[in-house]
Amino acid sequence: MKITAIETLLMHAGGPPTTSIATNPTAQSGSVWAARNWLFVKVHTDAGIVGIGECSGWPRIVETAVRDLAPLLVGQDPTHIERLWGRMMGAMMGHGMLGTVGAGAMTGIDMALWDIKGKALGTPVWNLLGGKVRERIRVYGHAGTPERARELVGRGFTAIKTGGLSNPVERVAAIREAVGDDVDLMVDMHGPPWLTTKDAILLGRALEPFKLLFFEDPVAPENRNGLKRVQDAVTIPIAAGERLATIWGERELIEQELVDVIQPDTGRAGGITQMRKIAAMAEAHFISMAPHSGSLGPVGEYAALHLLAAIPNALILERIEDDVAVRDQVIWPVPKVVDGHIEVPDRPGLGVEIDEAIVARHPSLGNVSVPGHPDDGAYEPGSWDEHVYVQSRFRRQRYFAP
Repeated sequence: MKITAIETLLMHAGGPPTTSIATNPTAQSGSVWAARNWLFVKVHTDAGIVGIGECSGWPRIVETAVRDLAPLLVGQDPTHIERLWGRMMGAMMGHGMLGTVGAGAMTGIDMALWDIKGKALGTPVWNLLGGKVRERIRVYGHAGTPERARELVGRGFTAIKTGGLSNPVERVAAIREAVGDDVDLMVDMHGPPWLTTKDAILLGRALEPFKLLFFEDPVAPENRNGLKRVQDAVTIPIAAGERLATIWGERELIEQELVDVIQPDTGRAGGITQMRKIAAMAEAHFISMAPHSGSLGPVGEYAALHLLAAIPNALILERIEDDVAVRDQVIWPVPKVVDGHIEVPDRPGLGVEIDEAIVARHPSLGNVSVPGHPDDGAYEPGSWDEHVYVQSRFRRQRYFAP
């Protein structure tokens, strides 16, 4: 069996922007998903088997990288996944350290290769990874208000994450009161570069009474020394890793035990090939795995389900419940959350197919936006006036108030 072609499918995966991002790339919108894209990859073979994958990490740019890599793989045997991964990695070395953009391109292709191999052998990907450790994967939802948290718990969720820099302790206190002690809570600070390490420690200590499952990205991911200080000073388990890629990007977090939970993104960490190695590295350091999802689409979610089914140190999977209606239209079968879990797929390969007609009806409208716009409620009013990377901290006392 040989690879004959590699095809990309780029689509808009959000609400309509209030100002046309297509004509003004810096325009902002009240919708957090205004400039969101999903990039799917199809790897075709001369045996008629087609593998499906998904790339994240800046989809429009990644699409170009996938097209650059395609000629290296056409004519190759798709079942030799490790060799083809190394071929792609070697081809990109001359471009420098490409991080999640380069790894995102390899991810979609790698995911599709695992899909092909599973289909060719008539078995699910989790079986190629060593078989099932568990029959279903626990997932968590997102809530910014007690009302939303109660709604998710009413639908069976047993774990909720909240976040942002607008009154985080007050928000967690309200959600904990609303859902009770039997629901696991997590807090994501999103690694803001202007949040000092000392303030992150103060926040962590203020959150300790709520017995969180984890405290995510309390400092900027580049601030490894700061992360170590938080890890040493706070009793809540620390989570990070979503903005990094490959075993080399996640290595320091794991080897130095800066985290208790590692969070590589299934769409940009380097593929299933890298995710299983990251999981094994983490296992050796007694670190659990909770893959990031964020803006990731439904094919990447399928890949995460297979991975978490087959590794011993799986903790939980991020699930963006009710993000956009098109999520349940672009793929089939659609995963369903039951009692806070998703059943592990059992069809050959990844077990998911794409509706290309839906993709075609949602052309890309833009691919960049400034995170945490005030309309999202992520930051204090007045802190976003200049749209710059490092912000001033307004009303500091509110960060810590219960």
